[in-house]
Amino acid sequence: MLTTLAFRHLVVRKRRALFLLFGFSLGVGVMIVLLSVGEAMLAQSRDVTLVGGGEVTVLPEGIDVEAMRTGGLGSLFFGIDRARFVARQLLGGPRQRGVVRAVAPAIEGKLLYLSHAGTVTAVRAGGELPSRSAAVGAGLDLVAGTWTDSPADSAWSAPSAQQLYDQLDRFHLPRRPDSTWGEWHYFNVVAGPDEWWYVTLLVGGEIPAGHWGGQLLVTHRRPDGRYERFSDAVPPARIAFDTAAADLTLGASTVRQRDGMYQVLARGPGGLRLEFSLAPDPNRYFPAVELRSDEFVSGYVVPALSATVTGRLCARGRCVDVADAPAYHDHNWGVWRDVTWEWGAATGDVFSLLYGGVRAEGEAPAMAPFFLALVDANGIRQVLRFGTIRYEGRQPAREAGAVAPERFTLVAARERDTVTIRVDVSEALASRARAEGFARHFLQMRGRFTLSGRIAGRAVADSGTGFFETYVE
Repeated sequence: MLTTLAFRHLVVRKRRALFLLFGFSLGVGVMIVLLSVGEAMLAQSRDVTLVGGGEVTVLPEGIDVEAMRTGGLGSLFFGIDRARFVARQLLGGPRQRGVVRAVAPAIEGKLLYLSHAGTVTAVRAGGELPSRSAAVGAGLDLVAGTWTDSPADSAWSAPSAQQLYDQLDRFHLPRRPDSTWGEWHYFNVVAGPDEWWYVTLLVGGEIPAGHWGGQLLVTHRRPDGRYERFSDAVPPARIAFDTAAADLTLGASTVRQRDGMYQVLARGPGGLRLEFSLAPDPNRYFPAVELRSDEFVSGYVVPALSATVTGRLCARGRCVDVADAPAYHDHNWGVWRDVTWEWGAATGDVFSLLYGGVRAEGEAPAMAPFFLALVDANGIRQVLRFGTIRYEGRQPAREAGAVAPERFTLVAARERDTVTIRVDVSEALASRARAEGFARHFLQMRGRFTLSGRIAGRAVADSGTGFFETYVE
């Protein structure tokens, strides 16, 4: 009887019956999809090749999770650059303290090749920090024994001040001998409103077996507006540098880092004797970055974007004692053949800002070749990109007969964040580039900046003073 009624209804009420059948089919289809998604999620949760644990797993933007799971093309070069910095400051630093309880970096299913007794075997290996994995509820279930952080694990996740600055600030060896290789410590110290020092301790050339050496370079801007330059060449036999730390010896001049404090001694001609300690401000550093190609290497790190200096600075029979004077320290390395750069570092009431970028002659211009980093007391607030700097006006630069700008502006952006920096140049020192066929003047400028824009939906503004560099014809 029911079957007969159903068929009669289908014949008599065709549209209604088709509508009901469509609704029923749609419901069944949705149920099938939901069951399939649930089954896929269950399968992935049991998949050992997917890294998990805790509440949030952070992956690089654009990474294909399915390609990671299957070992597809997108997973061949999977990695997180500067992972220590990301884990310790961007995710686990003071800025996120109220949101992030723990950060647990891990490597899972990494393809390695084990060689033993002439036989090479492909293996899968993983690594994690025991205390961090346990903190997010992803620790291993031990059958026997113990599994705790090694000293290397602790240095990775929570380094001491000595370990942190050793990791940031160390020397390098070139991949091959190159006469244009150079690496140096750079410091600037503001001794007063009208007095400052540029201090460079440099090694360069065909290190370690060819023709190479070192040089101490100091420029002093006197209170009366005159500049003094000091230079002292040092042979290889009197040079010692450390590829695991910041320590450097250049003849009678030295740099030592102990427990996050830098001790600098620079001795040179003209009665030059600089002896000071530099204390970096907490969290105000920029991690090491390195650009590489077949012929070009350019590395840069800023251990002390904002710092204070205490000590005595002497030259030409005049000495000045400083206490908690504003200062800055960075470290550069690479191949400097026909290279120019834009650079600036400044500190205001809220932010320390850092911008820059390196260009090699003949290199195709990138869309946004320069970066701007904003750093506050909690670390890096944002890193933005920009393509050009608009220089305006003309004023004579000190020495070398060059012309410097009176002001300049840059506008940097990242997604919805935009920041504008305007700088009024109060003074510029020009140096003639010495490389053959490289007709440029190098400008070292002092000026006052104003900052305005929006970061993470909030208006930001600041002002202060800083140092800036560029090249002009």
